Amino acid sequence: MSAARIRRIGATRDQLGESPVWDERGQRLYWIDALAGLIHRLDPTTGATEQFGVPAPIGSLALRGDSGAVLALRNGFAAYDFDKRALTEGPLIGLDHPKVRLNDGKADPHGQFLAGTMHGDRAPDEAPLGGLYRLDASGTLQLLETDLAVSNGPCFSPDGRTFYLADSARRIIWAYDYRADGPLANKRVFVDTEALGSGCDGATVDADGHLWSVLVRIGRIARFAPDGRIVRTIDMPVRHPTSVSFGGPGLDVLYVTSISRSHALADDHPDAGGLFAVEGLGVRGLPAYRFGAG
Repeated sequence: MSAARIRRIGATRDQLGESPVWDERGQRLYWIDALAGLIHRLDPTTGATEQFGVPAPIGSLALRGDSGAVLALRNGFAAYDFDKRALTEGPLIGLDHPKVRLNDGKADPHGQFLAGTMHGDRAPDEAPLGGLYRLDASGTLQLLETDLAVSNGPCFSPDGRTFYLADSARRIIWAYDYRADGPLANKRVFVDTEALGSGCDGATVDADGHLWSVLVRIGRIARFAPDGRIVRTIDMPVRHPTSVSFGGPGLDVLYVTSISRSHALADDHPDAGGLFAVEGLGVRGLPAYRFGAG
């Protein structure tokens, strides 16, 4: 097994770094500070970074098929044009609750955007509001799943037929059969991370069909085989990593975001909230799907 090398990239210090996305066309990395309402763009060749301000909180983003990005904001979706630094509001999820907001999201193989909600500070007997929503390029919005406390880590198997989704509060990653034009089907437990001492946060799937998920409360990243077995862990230098994405010219660098201070977690490590690159893993990722490019 290859030895991993971890280094911090740049000097950004996010409150809640999330949603890294590699732009294979432009060879740049995008990620967000969810609580600050910032989108970062990094050119790894030069080390230059740019910031784009959007309404906070922002849950996630996916790059568009033409240019710009689709965003999951507090209770609705929006398009963002990086050249014009312009935001165009899109459909709302129809739920305006002070403790519910959209969270992690990814584009699917068919050019649609899936994003789920998180419902914070719930009473023990209070059912989670919101769910998992799918937005297509025409602006049509579908509710695909409900009863999600803190949805995270949406991603797809290499053939696009299996969809993975975590509920960080329940410490479970589910797998579903996936179709672009139908409901989620055959829900089953892929991984229960209770024994690992953490819920799962952001996730991605590599070219071999293994799922990489962040164990946000114990400072680790785990690689799970397609049958759910844990086959590798990586200890990060900060307490609360949040999300992962493969990038670089060979899609063999695992970029990792992290927390300095969110609503629930904090870390006083000098590198907390930083962006990290994990190299030397000996595996490759898959190109990110784009919204509107199915």
